[in-house]
Amino acid sequence: MKKLKSFVESTPFQNAILIVILINSVIMGLQTSERIVSAIGPVLTVLDNICLGIFIAELLLKIVAYGLKFFVDGWNWFDLIVVVCSLISGLAFLKVLRVFRIFRVFRTFKALKGIRAFRLVSRLDKLRLVFEAIRKSIPGISWSGALLLLIYYIFALIGTTLFGVSFPDWFGSIGKSLYTLFQVMTLESWSMGISRPVMDVFPWAWVYFVPFVLISSFVIMNVVVGIVVNSISEVQMELAKEKAERKSGKNAENKEDNPSEAPCDTDKNEQIKEQLSALKEQISELEKLL
Repeated sequence: MKKLKSFVESTPFQNAILIVILINSVIMGLQTSERIVSAIGPVLTVLDNICLGIFIAELLLKIVAYGLKFFVDGWNWFDLIVVVCSLISGLAFLKVLRVFRIFRVFRTFKALKGIRAFRLVSRLDKLRLVFEAIRKSIPGISWSGALLLLIYYIFALIGTTLFGVSFPDWFGSIGKSLYTLFQVMTLESWSMGISRPVMDVFPWAWVYFVPFVLISSFVIMNVVVGIVVNSISEVQMELAKEKAERKSGKNAENKEDNPSEAPCDTDKNEQIKEQLSALKEQISELEKLL
């Protein structure tokens, strides 16, 4: 098990899986072209199946090597879900799920750390900064999204009640109202396309649209941006702390090495002093003989 675990964690194995992931991503891109598929479609299918087989073999090796600890790592869960979706996508109505295999490219952020040939430490730190910031932002963004959904539902209910009869295409149901509010939130033709026609019938309708635009497009979106910026600053502080710890660790090692060199220097000095004293005695004896 230890040998298998060391093999799975080895840099050559990780590099090989990384190459397969990138090749598989390119193959999936080529399969979207009808001209290329008509020319070499069967070859791409065979290569795609080979890549899938390699991914399955990788997962089996990891499960055998790690045992139940395999399910502790989130990346392993990600790989497992993607591969399972790829297997299920063999069914006709689930073929669309095969596209999720391309998300395995996100593993490159983890795998590239073991590739010395790239020498992209600084760039990888930037990629890690963005990726970790997004990951840390998810809880805060989720709560902001929940609040936004609540606001959507309230305004959709009000809009359906007030404008549903006069504007059934926009506010005829909760679903239509939600879609209309989404267009309003994006600020895409919301004034001339939606609010002003409604205001021609209901002059006071601005009381409905203006607060929604202010809350959804400006307040909530700025909160989301603030969460992401705060996460970026936190990750930057963590990275700076890691770099400082690395430097302090190197300095500590150097300090530990220097004291070991000091006794050697003192021993050499004592030996030289002893030799000099012996030479002085010999010179004094020669002077007596002369």
